[in-house]
Amino acid sequence: MHHYKKISQVNEFNNASWIGCPGRVLTYSFQRELPAPFFRKEFNYEKSDIKPELVVAAAGYYEVYINGRKLGTQVLAPTPTIYDKRIYFNRFPVGDYLQEGRNVVGVVLGNSFYNSGTLGPWVIDKASWRDYPKFILQVNSNDKCVVYTDESWQVHGDGPIRYDSIRNGEFYDAGMEFGDDWSQPGFIDCDGWKKAMRIHGPGGELCEEKHEPCVVFETFKMKPLPGNVYDSGQNLAGWVKIKVKGSRGAEVIIRYSEKLDESEKINRDEIGCFVETGEFQTDKYTLKGEGIECWQPRFTYHGFRYVEIELNGNAEIISLEACAVGTGFDSIGKIDTSSSIINSLQKCTYWSFRSNFVGFPIDCPHREKQGWTGDALLAAETGLFNFDSSNAYSDWLVTLADTQRPSGQIMAKAPTSGWGYNWGYGPAWDSALIVIPALIYVHTGECGLIKRLYGNMQRYMDFCDSMATGYLIDFGLGDFCSVTGGKPDMEMPINSSAFYYSNAVMMSRFAAILNLDDDFTYYKQLAECIKDAFNKKYYKGEGIYAGGSMTELAAALYHDLAVSPQKTADILADMVIKNDYKVDFGILGAKYVPRVLADYSHINTAFRMFVQEEYPGWAYWLKQGATTLWEYWNSRGSNNHIFKGDISAWLYCYAGGFKPSIDNPGCDRMEIAPVPIDDLNYFKAEYRGYVSEWKHSENKIEFKITVPENAIADYKLPGLEPQRLKSGMYCYKC
Repeated sequence: MHHYKKISQVNEFNNASWIGCPGRVLTYSFQRELPAPFFRKEFNYEKSDIKPELVVAAAGYYEVYINGRKLGTQVLAPTPTIYDKRIYFNRFPVGDYLQEGRNVVGVVLGNSFYNSGTLGPWVIDKASWRDYPKFILQVNSNDKCVVYTDESWQVHGDGPIRYDSIRNGEFYDAGMEFGDDWSQPGFIDCDGWKKAMRIHGPGGELCEEKHEPCVVFETFKMKPLPGNVYDSGQNLAGWVKIKVKGSRGAEVIIRYSEKLDESEKINRDEIGCFVETGEFQTDKYTLKGEGIECWQPRFTYHGFRYVEIELNGNAEIISLEACAVGTGFDSIGKIDTSSSIINSLQKCTYWSFRSNFVGFPIDCPHREKQGWTGDALLAAETGLFNFDSSNAYSDWLVTLADTQRPSGQIMAKAPTSGWGYNWGYGPAWDSALIVIPALIYVHTGECGLIKRLYGNMQRYMDFCDSMATGYLIDFGLGDFCSVTGGKPDMEMPINSSAFYYSNAVMMSRFAAILNLDDDFTYYKQLAECIKDAFNKKYYKGEGIYAGGSMTELAAALYHDLAVSPQKTADILADMVIKNDYKVDFGILGAKYVPRVLADYSHINTAFRMFVQEEYPGWAYWLKQGATTLWEYWNSRGSNNHIFKGDISAWLYCYAGGFKPSIDNPGCDRMEIAPVPIDDLNYFKAEYRGYVSEWKHSENKIEFKITVPENAIADYKLPGLEPQRLKSGMYCYKC
């Protein structure tokens, strides 16, 4: 007899099978929106000294209950992937949930991105993997399997969650609940419970999710405004938790928005433009009529600050609470200054980052929820300075690598249904595959991701080689969302070639780290050829590049391609000053320009760009009441985007002086070289236990530096030689 190992099955699931609700298979003619299925299994358990562990994976979202208690604090689990390539499973200790004798494990499934029927430009409804949700689960105690998924489980497919859509919302009818004891021993089956169906899985490899799960990390009491509108005071990603009382069958409709119109009603026109079917950002709750009822959705989230409530029938709102949802990062950074504008922009950046990292990095939490590579790339340093986010970025980058074609081309976003190969990509976006692993290495000292993805990076560089003419690239997107709106290809060629160059440089550094001598030589020579071609094509002499825009000059400087860098930087600074410190660029310029100004002794000019309050600019948003960063410099489009959020990383790098580098990765030894700013009286940045602080005082500047235990700082003050400092606190005056 031959024994075959189960395909795509890890040892933790060696007895389990994928199961689903009988009769639910999507076909070209059957694509109905069906209620969320509930599953249950009763089993015996004998306690032992070995702590039991539950593992679960789902195509879709899941919630697990044991003996009536929800397992864990995570929400929206697991993180979406390209399901026919990879599916995440989660692991939980369950010793405190199980009891001697009879036990019950219950599971509820939601659609997530696995079964998104909402029509829109991202064609997620056409995804190759799409089907109704399914899951696999097993409880193990040492080498013994306690319970596992098979056809003996019971399932009910007509429960209270009548509809759930990641792009639209969730509808819940409390009158159809089975009772609180449905996941407890002794539950008496009501009509509708059937045997579960053993079913094929989504096709991808089972992999353990290493990053932190999504959680509700903060809540806000919502304040009533006229016209049944409520305000949380903060733009965020998440949902509303309601307390309501009324008659059975009464309905509460919750419509979410981040803006109000001139009549103080919710305005969803611009953020709803890509959702073509269903009710956009709308939750519904139908009362069971039993005292005060509490409810919040399970399997969707929204981008909002405001909600509008519609009551149908006899119902009264007791309270509304906004629940902020996102990946459960630990905070590792903090900034405080004497400028209320800078403090507010740092807070806006914090909330934009949290709102746009819900399992994986996204572009906005309302109309798209897409994992655009460009957005992730531009925000990565801000994310790594403020949060312990390296694991989440690493898992997402593996998903991005799953999009790669044999040609080496990668998608513009991940996970994806297949849309994004023919528009939206290009080096300024795709470089997330190379740059973010480098940043993770710089901030953590861990090179495992570089080793894992090095082959993918090589194939991508080969793809760029195949698209290059004379070592220059002319495809992709450029300085998106500029002041004028601009075309997506605005200033694209110079930016694409600049990223091609810096990627070649980084690949040579990776080859050195991995001791690949031939690769080191190849990529070093490639970079030199690109640099030579770049300057022959784009350098116009006298410090000017291409058309002489702010972004074009800054691109040459940022990517270390400039022939006369100080001259180019001086021209750029003069342009900014003559423009009254107003921005004249899009998302790439928003990263490039402030950084290169600070690099070449124009830090005060960069700072004045941040704090000037006229349109266009960052501080202009604050005057309009912003609590998050905007997509456009005006109020058009989304008011919760992170891709202009490098301002936070800039504050750590320049005002704070933190200089993690690929030559000295990790945090055991940190170079810190703060640069005081004339218009800022006080500044303090904390990062992984280091504290860099300074203030202006009586024609001098007082500096303080704190070095954490078991660490070393190479501390450099303006005009002084560097000092090597051990753990402790130090004070200086200059």
